[in-house]
Amino acid sequence: MSQYTVDVMIPTYKPGQEFAELLPRLLKQTYPIRSIRVVNTGKKFWNPAWEQLSDKIMVEHIQPSEFDHGGTRRAMAESSDADLLLFMTQDAMPYDNACVEHLVEKFSLPHVKAAYARQLPRDDCRTLERFTRGFNYPDESDIKDAGDLPKLGVKTFFCSNVCAMYDRRTYEELGGFVESTLFNEDMIYAGHLVQAGYAIAYAADAKVVHSHNYGCLAQLHRNFDLGVSQAQHPEIFDAYPSEGEGIRMVKKSASYVCKIHKPWLLVTLFFQSGFKYVGYFLGKRYKSLPDGVIRWCTSNKTWWEYHGKIRKKRNRR
Repeated sequence: MSQYTVDVMIPTYKPGQEFAELLPRLLKQTYPIRSIRVVNTGKKFWNPAWEQLSDKIMVEHIQPSEFDHGGTRRAMAESSDADLLLFMTQDAMPYDNACVEHLVEKFSLPHVKAAYARQLPRDDCRTLERFTRGFNYPDESDIKDAGDLPKLGVKTFFCSNVCAMYDRRTYEELGGFVESTLFNEDMIYAGHLVQAGYAIAYAADAKVVHSHNYGCLAQLHRNFDLGVSQAQHPEIFDAYPSEGEGIRMVKKSASYVCKIHKPWLLVTLFFQSGFKYVGYFLGKRYKSLPDGVIRWCTSNKTWWEYHGKIRKKRNRR
């Protein structure tokens, strides 16, 4: 395996104990990491002791108004000249010391220009969310390219910056993450990557522990943001809508809870799925919604207040 240089990029907000555990785990990876670059939102939430763990840790502090899912990560990528860029979130915990190594291995295939890790559920993960993790992150690796679009549809573009690695030169060639997006910067870029003729690797042997027990309202907010991001990028998502994949997951989930003899979870599934769909439906139609409804529906009010380019364009129509 060629000796690629790897820089890790982690945007943080109010980092806590999980992040304090993440840094040492990254420093112990079997594949050498050149640097860990952190952009932290809100300096008062940062523990300066973390920087003393290694001279590889580089930190920049920004204000909440400056954070953007695409723009912040785009700026982080521009700060690096590494061969491979590994983007992570502050709550994604490498399962073992070989996570980075397994991601790097995927780039031995010349057409692979992105790779993402398997996400395992936390110990406290609820039944339905645990099933969703397995649905989205199975135990078999895969390579996805444009040839998979007729079969996989939008899932061909699936890639998660919870733990995803990118070939930097190709990333720059294609223009990288969008400058401003409310959500979903990883799949937007992955869509452009596939359309350009490259492939995305799902590395099932590269594992991170990461899950959330979101309630119904949180699901609505997240799926609203997802819908907005897809509406803003019809060049990627119009031909491959997400509704079909969502319905497939609901059916699989319903079958699973019956199989494990917990039919009462069908009620939870019904409400969660309903809230997800309402959020997604409204997000796709955000241009027709009043400002107050948008602010209630979104999980990121600050983005709408300080990154209002889309909002301004909408109001001029």
